[in-house]
Amino acid sequence: MDLASKLFKGDRVIWIIFMFLCLVSAVEVFSATSTLAYKNVNHWGPIARHASFLLAGFVVVLVLHNVPCRLFAAGIIVLPISIGMLLVTPFIGISANDAHRWLSILGFQVQPSEFAKLGCIIFVAFMLSRRGKFTENQIYWWILGGVSLTCALILPENFSTAFMLFGVCFLMMFVGQISLLRLAKLAGILTLLLGVFIASWFVIPNKVWAKLPVLDRVVTWKNRLVIKSNEDTFDAKELFNDDNYQVTHAKIAIARGGLSPQLPGHGQQRDFLPQAYSDFIYAIIIEELGLVGGVGVLLLYIWLLVRVGMIARKCDRLFPKYLVLGCGLLLVVQALANMAVAVNLIPVTGQPMPLVSRGGTSTVISCVYFGMILSVSRFGANMGNEEDELPEDETAASAPPALTEEEITNWVQDASLEAVEESEGSRKELKHGEI
Repeated sequence: MDLASKLFKGDRVIWIIFMFLCLVSAVEVFSATSTLAYKNVNHWGPIARHASFLLAGFVVVLVLHNVPCRLFAAGIIVLPISIGMLLVTPFIGISANDAHRWLSILGFQVQPSEFAKLGCIIFVAFMLSRRGKFTENQIYWWILGGVSLTCALILPENFSTAFMLFGVCFLMMFVGQISLLRLAKLAGILTLLLGVFIASWFVIPNKVWAKLPVLDRVVTWKNRLVIKSNEDTFDAKELFNDDNYQVTHAKIAIARGGLSPQLPGHGQQRDFLPQAYSDFIYAIIIEELGLVGGVGVLLLYIWLLVRVGMIARKCDRLFPKYLVLGCGLLLVVQALANMAVAVNLIPVTGQPMPLVSRGGTSTVISCVYFGMILSVSRFGANMGNEEDELPEDETAASAPPALTEEEITNWVQDASLEAVEESEGSRKELKHGEI
């Protein structure tokens, strides 16, 4: 217990949530990657890869939660670096699933948008904490410029990530007490632009969109929106087709889950869903762990958001307060988006579930968020540092024993008598000297 208290510092609840999410991830990814294991020469290769990223992320959390949260302000350098990575990705990036979202650096495939999300969160938190040095107008336009540029670079290849990131930064500005009038005007303008942009999807022919170098994925976004809006009109004979294949199998997985869990390894739809271990892992969780498991995972993220709010309230400084809120909001909003896709509440977005879905860059960056949250809870909110204080037993042993009222009275009387005797002695010496 002493070793654990020394190793895992910070808020204990955040540690519990982190451990449970890692456990769910390891079990469900191992089950959902059965198709990858079947195609791989090394059957343990897919889960070994994911386990290695989880282990690396765990080390990242251990390191970061020992770093004072005030030092994370230097992380704003991540934003310009990620912007540079996003600029070159369309030209030298790796194409997968009809999108250029990855870069190959020293043999590793990294996703620049994940670094961009991290950079934006730190940047917005840093700017909101500079109220004494900048005016609200300056803070607002700096945030709007940096976040808008980043989201504009992410949007062509990943519309959902750009939309979600801007929404989280908007919420951070709301919490950071940016004028409601400014935010209302911004929301109105963006809603109008989004409406015009979506309307243009149906006015301009698909052939034109497909030839545009930047907006060639508009056809994909349009098809997903059309499928979602017309899903109730599908004929029974067309239950399975290329357009609704993933959504239909996700529904089957959820329907098979029921109330009682079937336990991991007994799911069937993992063999049919193309992204069972990533975009639709929540459907596999419900199929194998039942409704209880699905609700349990949902409550873990809700619990995380509540706990982050409690940590923010205990922070005395603005930067750690906004930083922990930004990290918590990003993790929870992304998780809710993944769950909403799996249960067919919103169109397919391609958002993985933080820390649970199989991934490389996303898994490690999610652990970075947890590490920063724990650091803020420890150094910003002074939570979970009880082991650094002197135990009560040692404090009692080092303190002098309490005196009774009678002992105090006797001590005062003795001190008074000693003072009187010293006074009389000094008088006698004085008289003797005079004589």
